Amino acid sequence: MRYLLSLLFCLLAVVAHAAPAGKAYMSIIIDDLGQSSERDSRTLALPGPVTMAIMPDTPHATDFARQAHKAGRTVILHMPMDPAAGPYAWPPGIAIEELARRLDAALAKVPYAAGINNHMGSRMTAQREPMTWLMGELQRRHLFFVDSRTSAATVAAAEAQATGLAHVSRDVFLDDVRTVEAINTQLQQGIALARRQGSAVLIGHPYPQTLEVLQREIPQLTRQGIELIGLHQMIGERGNQAMPAHGRQGRYSNR
Repeated sequence: MRYLLSLLFCLLAVVAHAAPAGKAYMSIIIDDLGQSSERDSRTLALPGPVTMAIMPDTPHATDFARQAHKAGRTVILHMPMDPAAGPYAWPPGIAIEELARRLDAALAKVPYAAGINNHMGSRMTAQREPMTWLMGELQRRHLFFVDSRTSAATVAAAEAQATGLAHVSRDVFLDDVRTVEAINTQLQQGIALARRQGSAVLIGHPYPQTLEVLQREIPQLTRQGIELIGLHQMIGERGNQAMPAHGRQGRYSNR
């Protein structure tokens, strides 16, 4: 009897060790929307709470923002920042008053935006003064921020954290290489990261290859132990903490 009990405890220990330590969450953002009605529609048809990041200087920005909101999707403003150009873009050295004017104009073009993320911005997100101003302004407007992390020198998320602004940072880009094989590899990297650290934020674009992979693979996430969640829930899960690749002990390294 004692031997059987000992064997039972060993089996239970093995099962407990094999069981996942907790849930693994993933959020997916698709950038650069508003340019093509066909690609916008295909993106909106993706299963699950995929976030729609809409550029203000596109022909379908306003109409698609309304359509996505009506469909129950989270809409965010994909804000152009240097080296992006155009009437809404933020270059370094621009006066705060002009930043505010361009932000107002961009938000007017993308109604129902719950937050913003940066389009490009490798130089702009490294500028501490405008990033500090932006996070305070988003706090005032009750909007959140997603740091796309287009540069290792970004201080955007660090300033959001210092301000107490609701935010997350991107972990994986899906489609720097536009092949189905490469995109699937990046998605699997995101899945592995979510399992390891509890969550992962992925950013992709409405390329046909990206949409093909996501249309096929999103329904399989649950079977792989991943729960796809919206950005509001992801912000709650992360609690404004930096992930290990972005800082130490929850604080961003560029602070």
